[in-house]
Amino acid sequence: MLKERLPKKVLRILKEFGKIADSQGYGIYLVGGLVRDIFLKFDNLDVDIVIEGNGIKFAREFAKSHPVRVRSHQKFGTAVLIFPDGFKVDVATARIEYYKSPGAPPIVETSSLKLDLYRRDFTMNTLAISLSKRSFGTLIDYFGAQKDIKDKALRVLHNLSFVEDPTRMLRAIRFEQRFGFTIGKLTLGLMKTAAKMDWTDSRASRRMLGELKLILKEPNRISALVRLKEFDLLKFASPALHLNDTVKILLEEINEVIAWYHLLFLEEPIAEWKVHWYGLTSGMDTETFERLTHEIGAGRLSPRGQAEQQFMDTLFRFDGSDYDLFAILRSYDTEMLLYLMAKAKNERMKRLLSQFFTQLKGKKIRIDGNDLLKMGFQPGPIFKEIFERLLQARMNQETQKKEDEIALVKQEFGNPRVSKTRNKESKGDK
Repeated sequence: MLKERLPKKVLRILKEFGKIADSQGYGIYLVGGLVRDIFLKFDNLDVDIVIEGNGIKFAREFAKSHPVRVRSHQKFGTAVLIFPDGFKVDVATARIEYYKSPGAPPIVETSSLKLDLYRRDFTMNTLAISLSKRSFGTLIDYFGAQKDIKDKALRVLHNLSFVEDPTRMLRAIRFEQRFGFTIGKLTLGLMKTAAKMDWTDSRASRRMLGELKLILKEPNRISALVRLKEFDLLKFASPALHLNDTVKILLEEINEVIAWYHLLFLEEPIAEWKVHWYGLTSGMDTETFERLTHEIGAGRLSPRGQAEQQFMDTLFRFDGSDYDLFAILRSYDTEMLLYLMAKAKNERMKRLLSQFFTQLKGKKIRIDGNDLLKMGFQPGPIFKEIFERLLQARMNQETQKKEDEIALVKQEFGNPRVSKTRNKESKGDK
């Protein structure tokens, strides 16, 4: 199965791992989602290794004979191997975790492979494959993971699983929706009980926002959010998050807008999860939205409240040139504009946003700084002024060819010696 599902390069690296671990007298195992997805035939190249020994020492020994960088975390006995092409492998020392209080960070101690696997979230994630030379490829299944994968059943390993780590409730829904699994009867009961506890101000609550971000990255994100609502779990990521009918309809509109965007075959990739985040938080007050958007790592913000209404009003009343439209929209990132396109009720506003993506966003002028230097201009603020004017002319169809742009520069910016004077004046103004 390893040969069928993994690239030859990865398989070769795994065998090299086995040799190094054998030389140190360590047990070494491939674990985690990659092993699960080999059985499920899902594409996955996230390589996680567990060492029965010292994971950091193993990583450093491997680096002695291979061109990799090592990043280590002494407290948890973990390391990351970073290959020249950017490929990464996570290395962990077999460990056991226990919790002083519900939702608190775990206390970590070294242990055996079996105890390490016992701390995992669900049985389907407890499979391991030996990488030692004499047993390479041997599957290890302590907790009935193969049967649960075959039965498409999602089960926790022990009764306190959700209490120890409440984020597993969100993860259960994410896996349920991704793989089409059914949450086991006992696990479902434990989940419902844990969902009745108050995790709002716990340390786990902060990590739930991260789990929510992962859910928003899933293809079945809307159905997963509906399941979160059924268990009343959204409030643990933030009490301000609500999935009402209005928000759900907006999220479905966002799906359609994203599908439309992909059909344009534009070069610019988008973070789909971020567009849905804007939709999920659309009814939130500005202050809470900005705080949560910063915490979840969504970067630049879309307008909210009065600012969003002003944006919509500006588009509704818009009666300018193509360049004027470009000037209004270019300060927003693509995810914001797709969200606003999905939210716009007016068809004319949707057409304007569509025009921006299909006709304006990718337009470029044909001359560059070298052309201006050849014309005698000196680098400085005048370059920006010229480029902006040329962009305006290009969008408003005043120019078609490079020759047209050169002619426009000569006509409107005249003798470069005059430009030098302007340049000095600009610097003096600063």
